[in-house]
Amino acid sequence: MKIGIIVGSIREGRKGLLVGRWVEAVARGHLDHDVALLDLKEFDVPLLTTSILPATAEKKYDSENTQSWSTAVDGCDAFVFVTPEYNHGVPGAFKNAVDSLGPEWTGKAVGFVSYGANDGVRAVEQWRQIVANFHMTDIRAQVALSVFFEFAEDGSFTPNERREGELKAMLDQLAATAARGC
Repeated sequence: MKIGIIVGSIREGRKGLLVGRWVEAVARGHLDHDVALLDLKEFDVPLLTTSILPATAEKKYDSENTQSWSTAVDGCDAFVFVTPEYNHGVPGAFKNAVDSLGPEWTGKAVGFVSYGANDGVRAVEQWRQIVANFHMTDIRAQVALSVFFEFAEDGSFTPNERREGELKAMLDQLAATAARGC
């Protein structure tokens, strides 16, 4: 089984890559599965403007960047979305990247690690509605990080002492759900 950890922010100065690397390190030490860090910023997925619906594209896309994104996502059996909360919702670039694909997501399990002023929980609630469209199974356990208490002004990230346990519990649920085939 391969678990993809998707860093969903592409902004300069973003916190997501620090969080994604932490999730990756904990997952590699805790799970007996392949783990891949997928940094959305590296894929440079273009805005979805094609008239062809991604669900009907048969995993063949006009954009080379979208095709690379498709291959990376399709190669994973489950996902951890590392998501910020922007303006009480999901980040636009991440939503666009999810919308740019179709069958690559279908039927797979997903867990959430969020961060924001209110720990990113509103973004996760929106993601739960979005991933349902792809028949994805979302994991109940989640990790919600505070930008006020777990990130320093110098840009460093120090998760609360209970966060690793929360992450391991979510990863266990994710792996078990993916193993069952959702």
